[in-house]
Amino acid sequence: MQSFINRQLDFMGKRRLAFIASGMMLLVSIVALLVNGLNLGLDFTGGTLVEVRYATAPALASVREALEAAGFQDVAVQTFGASTEVLIRLQQAFDAGVGDQVVDLLNQGGASVDLVRAEFVGAQVGDQLRDQSGMGMLVALGIVMLYVAFRFQYKFALGALLALVHDVVIVIGAFALFGFEFDLTVLAAVLAVIGYSLNDTIVVYDRIRENIRKSRIDDMPAIFNEAINQTLSRTLATSGTTLLVLLALLILGGDMIHYFAVALIIGIAVGTFSSIYVAAALLLPLKLSREDLIPARKEDPEAEELP
Repeated sequence: MQSFINRQLDFMGKRRLAFIASGMMLLVSIVALLVNGLNLGLDFTGGTLVEVRYATAPALASVREALEAAGFQDVAVQTFGASTEVLIRLQQAFDAGVGDQVVDLLNQGGASVDLVRAEFVGAQVGDQLRDQSGMGMLVALGIVMLYVAFRFQYKFALGALLALVHDVVIVIGAFALFGFEFDLTVLAAVLAVIGYSLNDTIVVYDRIRENIRKSRIDDMPAIFNEAINQTLSRTLATSGTTLLVLLALLILGGDMIHYFAVALIIGIAVGTFSSIYVAAALLLPLKLSREDLIPARKEDPEAEELP
C-alpha cells in the first residue's frame, strides 16, 4: 500500500477522460431528475404517520405487503428505535380512524399490535421544508464560494463551487435514478457531503497553492500532480475510514438511517473524485498562473533615477 501511495501518479494526464466521466454522470443525473423526479418522502409531501408496537419484532416486508394488499398506497415501513417499534408512513389524506384500521389489519395475522400514535403531516409543512432546505443549500454554496475566494483566489472559488454543485447533482440524481426515498435525513446527508467535499478540496487547494509558490517551474499540470500525490495518502485514509463507518451504518443502522448512509456513501465516493478531477483539474482551463498567487512587484521609479 505504501509503495502505491509513494508512486507519482499522472492525475492531470487523465483529466480529459475524467471530464468525460463527470459529464456523463451529470447528464444521467439531470435526465433522471427531469424524467423520474425525486421520490419525496412524507416530510415533503404530507400524509399520515402511524406508529405501532409489536410484542415481538416483526418482518417489515410482511407488514408492508399486508398494508398494500389492504389497499394502502405508497407505504413505507421502518423500525423506530427498538425492533418492536414500527413506523408506518402512508402518503394519503389523514383519517381519524386510520390508526385503528392499521392495528386491526395487522392483528389479523395473529400478531399482538398496539397503537402508539397516528399523526398527520401537512403538505404545507412539506412545502416549507422543501423551500427552506433548497434556500439553505444555495446559501451554503454561496458562503463556500466567498470563503474560498477570500482564502485563496477567485479561480479557486469557481473550481470549488463547480465541484460542490457536481457532487450535489450526482447524489440527488442517483436518488432520482433508482427511486430511493428522499426525505429530511437524506437532505442532511447532502449538506454533510458539501462539507466533506469542501474539506477535501481545501486540502488539495492548499497544497497546490503552496507548491506553486515554492516551485520554480510554470508547468501547472506537473505542479498539480505533485500536490495531489502529496495529499493522496491523507485522502485515501480519510475516505476509507469514513466509508467503513458508513457501511456499518448501512448494514446495522436500520431503516431509519438507511438512505442517509446511502447518500453519504455516494457523496464521499463522488466527492473524493471531484476534489481531484473537478476542483483541481478545472484550475487548468481557468488559466490559473503563478501571477494569480504572487503579484508582480511594482517597480520604483525613484530607484531608477538614482545614479
